[in-house]
Amino acid sequence: MDEYGHWPECETCTRTFRSQGACNQHMNSTNHWAPRYECQTCDNEYLSQGACNQHMNVARHWAPTIECETCTRKFHTQLAADQHMNAVGHWKPQFPCDQCDRKFFSHQQADQHMRAMAHYNNYCQPCGRVFNNENNLRMHMNSKTHRGSTIACPFCKVHYTTASGLCHHLETGSCSNAPRLNRETIFKMIRARDQNGVITNKQIGWHDEANATYSATSHAWNGSHWECYLCHKCFNSDRGLNQHLNSPTHKQKVYHCPNRIKCGKEFVALASLFGHLESESCAFMRFENVQRQVGNVLSSNRMLTFG
Repeated sequence: MDEYGHWPECETCTRTFRSQGACNQHMNSTNHWAPRYECQTCDNEYLSQGACNQHMNVARHWAPTIECETCTRKFHTQLAADQHMNAVGHWKPQFPCDQCDRKFFSHQQADQHMRAMAHYNNYCQPCGRVFNNENNLRMHMNSKTHRGSTIACPFCKVHYTTASGLCHHLETGSCSNAPRLNRETIFKMIRARDQNGVITNKQIGWHDEANATYSATSHAWNGSHWECYLCHKCFNSDRGLNQHLNSPTHKQKVYHCPNRIKCGKEFVALASLFGHLESESCAFMRFENVQRQVGNVLSSNRMLTFG
């Protein structure tokens, strides 16, 4: 008898017993245990999971488990589910828009949507072009295509798209109206006005590089190429090596980014400094502000400021 005054009762017939042990013995001998395992499809019940599984295997009564991606139907196999979704168009859209939450059934549908809504991550809507990353898009937006050529050389009046382009024009001695200007003479002029070291490095002594010309000797031939002994870069001809040796590549880094606390990058040429600022990689100033600064750096006689 249990705590409620009830005698143990057989799970199938009406017999009762004085102990649970006696009741269990009776149900074992008469197979009166109540079935505990239900078929997943019909109303049959079984005493063991094995017996239930055997029934469902023979009768194919396993419940379908593969769900349609759209409706509530379920299938016994993935193939059956795929056939259903193909037949009624119930595949779930899997191609997302770059910006909004919408998804589409094909790359073409997603592309049509993003082109119409300008939802590409790196998309130039006026040109209808997609770029691999944000930096490439920014370079495109700052190119001649969108900026035009608005920066005039103060000497020959040829127009350039960027401040770095104008600086390269002058530093390489390419200006017909200012043939004496080059990287070294421009640096001396800027350094004289930049006593606080806003963009120029303090030099213990300036080595006049303007008139120095370097020529490769036979020792630079390594058996297959002409090799720079400083950086070990190889060239197919001694002319290529000489051009490399006389470029600013191995010359002093005389300029630094004005954002010295957070950046501190150094440059051998003013054009490289302006190119760095134009990229906005250190977020010191916007591209438009960089273009306004070039006049202050190259044309003014006042003490140099930057910002």
